[in-house]
Amino acid sequence: MNSPIMPTYQRLPVCFERGEGAWLWDDAGNRYLDALSGIAVCNLGHAHVAVQRAVSEQSAKLVHTSNIYQIAVQQRLAERLMSLSGMDNVFFCNSGAEANEAAIKLARKYGHSRGMALPHIIVMEKSFHGRTLATLSATGNTKIQQGFEPLVEGFIRVAYNTIEAIEQVLAQHNDIAAILVEPVQGEGGVNIPDSDYLNKIRALCDKHQILMMLDEIQTGVARTGQFLCYQHNGILPDVCTMAKALGNGVPIGACLARGAAAQVFSAGAHGSTFGGNPLACSAALAVLDVIEQQNLAAAATQQGLKIYQGLTQRLAANPHVVDIRHKGLMIGVELAQPCAELVKQALANYLLINVTSDKTIRLLPPLIINDEQIELLVNDLSTLITAFTESL
Repeated sequence: MNSPIMPTYQRLPVCFERGEGAWLWDDAGNRYLDALSGIAVCNLGHAHVAVQRAVSEQSAKLVHTSNIYQIAVQQRLAERLMSLSGMDNVFFCNSGAEANEAAIKLARKYGHSRGMALPHIIVMEKSFHGRTLATLSATGNTKIQQGFEPLVEGFIRVAYNTIEAIEQVLAQHNDIAAILVEPVQGEGGVNIPDSDYLNKIRALCDKHQILMMLDEIQTGVARTGQFLCYQHNGILPDVCTMAKALGNGVPIGACLARGAAAQVFSAGAHGSTFGGNPLACSAALAVLDVIEQQNLAAAATQQGLKIYQGLTQRLAANPHVVDIRHKGLMIGVELAQPCAELVKQALANYLLINVTSDKTIRLLPPLIINDEQIELLVNDLSTLITAFTESL
């Protein structure tokens, strides 16, 4: 019998029924350690009481009206995000792809306002910005673009973490409206740039009067040890996109803007039916409360370092381990060979991980992961990697 669901995912043979903190239970009662958090979504873990309460109370009052009316909880969330980010205003939507779509439209409109007939955006190799047609075109992965041509024009791709490549494009083109970049590339293999990479991009954008747009979909909401990853660099972008962990599983996205970028959109220029509805905004406010009250940005730094040190110690002598990278609780273990099969092997051992860019094991555990769970994660994953590489 054919499934009524389109086969857009190669789903693993497990169905989860409930969760609590860093644990998930399947429909057979087996317990799994979740080191993926729904791909950096459930930063507070599963079934967090504050999010439960916020969603329950709000759903009992009002779920949706429309953005043609005032929405008080949306206003409160906007003010809170501005305080945390240093930005000026925000457009709310429902996902990371939608947030990046808004940023791309904003950049094009900004370019036209400066007299550019065909505004272009500099994007990076190995990047990932979403699966809408525009965000797919901005993404640096030809594999997932195949079959969707013709792609949206207006993107110029350069190597990640290479300022010279950006400078070369800027010297050759006078129609660059923006640079769109991830502070850490997640889907691309947990690629962490030089510590001053974003500062140099900021300087170039200032020099050429173009927009610095940061995709913080995966890195945001305290994942890397700051509320937003760019805060490690002491800079402010012109545009910043957020989603994933902002609602801890309740769909919400946000495109934040500052300065000239914050004045680009006017009434009718963009919109979203569900974006910023009372339910999603209530969930997001609860998430921000917990992040601040429990200082989970600092926890991400501390716990991420423990995982990194544990894996480094256990795998130091393994010649098949190319590199172990981390920024907060965003961790990548790169092997010399493709290792996608480790996902199923880990699942069989009641551990949830991910492999991205063919050879990199990606770990995105919840920010509330404790020391006992870290020890279990390090021990089980190290054992799996050792057994896998010994069989090669």
